[in-house]
Amino acid sequence: MKLLKNRFVVSIIFTCLTTVAAQAQLPKPDKKKLNVLFFLVDDLGWQDLGYAGSKFYETPNIDALAKDSKTFKRAYAACPVCSPTRASIMTGKFPVRTGVTDWIGAPMLKAWDRNTELLPAAYTDRLALDEVTIAEALKKGSYNTFFAGKWHLGPEGFWPENQGFDINQGGVDKGNPGKGYFAPYTNPRLTDGPAGEYLPERLSDETSAYIKSQKGADHPFFVFHSFYLVHTPLLAKEALIAKYQRKKDSLQLKDEFEIIGKDVYDKTKDREVRANHSQVVYAAMVEALDQAVGKIVNTLKETGVYEETLIIFTSDNGGLSTSEGSPTSNLPLKAGKGWAYEGGIREPLIIRWPGVTKPGSTTDDVVVSTDFYPTILQAAGLPLQPKAHIDGKSLLPVLKGEKVSKRKLFWHYPHYGNQGGSPYSAVMDGDLKLIKFYENGGYYELYNVKKDVSESNNIIKSNDAIATRLKIDLDGFLKETNAKLPIENPNYSFDKTKK
Repeated sequence: MKLLKNRFVVSIIFTCLTTVAAQAQLPKPDKKKLNVLFFLVDDLGWQDLGYAGSKFYETPNIDALAKDSKTFKRAYAACPVCSPTRASIMTGKFPVRTGVTDWIGAPMLKAWDRNTELLPAAYTDRLALDEVTIAEALKKGSYNTFFAGKWHLGPEGFWPENQGFDINQGGVDKGNPGKGYFAPYTNPRLTDGPAGEYLPERLSDETSAYIKSQKGADHPFFVFHSFYLVHTPLLAKEALIAKYQRKKDSLQLKDEFEIIGKDVYDKTKDREVRANHSQVVYAAMVEALDQAVGKIVNTLKETGVYEETLIIFTSDNGGLSTSEGSPTSNLPLKAGKGWAYEGGIREPLIIRWPGVTKPGSTTDDVVVSTDFYPTILQAAGLPLQPKAHIDGKSLLPVLKGEKVSKRKLFWHYPHYGNQGGSPYSAVMDGDLKLIKFYENGGYYELYNVKKDVSESNNIIKSNDAIATRLKIDLDGFLKETNAKLPIENPNYSFDKTKK
């Protein structure tokens, strides 16, 4: 306990000294602007929260935040895997524009040894330093900036401190917590706590300490708390695991799975998909996530800045439901992380903008992760930069409850996901979603995701005119962005015994 106290004293002193040095370089604002707190969760599914529909996972703190905020029914990640979506949040651009189209660390083309029909397109393995991130834009606008948790946007030299953040607690090249969620972490941007310390608790302590250090500061803060949770490995505190095992037993729950085809053309690529919420370790991780959110939000209240802080809570891609233990279910959405379908890209989203959002309100307006950049700029009272966040639109009208003009959204994932998905591009126009798959010589699927949220009815054959129009839109986007495409694999064998 003495070691723990000493470590936090050192951490708080370091935070304060770093902040003072950063403040000395900034002009004093005429009026203090709105603080910004951004929660980004890793692999959290659309219905993995109590307010969103889960009857097994318990998230009272997040549910309370949702009740005090506006929630979104159709919020989308810009990619079904993590790094590209994270890049889209930082830049306000679709991943194809930054080149970060796959999770950083995925096998490059030269190292590809999987028996797949296509060779995946090349991707950029770092977020370029000449991109003006939201942190850099806020820094220029007199904000103090703080990052905690998962970064996964490039090697050393491309970490948060190189992309506009004054302080970086734990953000490195890794996409998961390395050896696990318990200390020692072996993280070069996070000092080790005592053996057995739980990473989510540690990071929430660091973020809370930073917020406390900002009390009375001349400048507003931008805090980006990026959870390693609920990414694998599945590890949680024993007491919470035991709690959910008892709950599972009392409800007489059994793990349920369904079979889905990878696509309509090749049923040999079927995958099992989890059909219910019942995995006890994952449930414990979700509650740990909730506890961390509760601690940080309570710190805002304790320091008197809750009503002066924009809060955004979302996930980077859909829940993991088709591989690696398939710990959660996204039903009624189809599939999950790594897939083109709604389960891979539709996310929970909570936004609280004091004086703007109506508590307990909800919307089915279509929004995407590129929209956070201009929304935060507007909340900060800073001018929009449409040439920078080219694919993002401020959500202020949506948050105020106004009608908004519709627009098209695009996805480009020319890779094979570890979870079973294949290379694709897609366009969404209102309720219509056209997916172009690149295997089998190329083919399309068309869904009305409002009427058919499970994407079980491919309506392309009966909607030629709509499909043709959306194909033209998608091809135009791919051409405009110089999108890299997968190519035929000369070593591919249809022998399914090969890996």
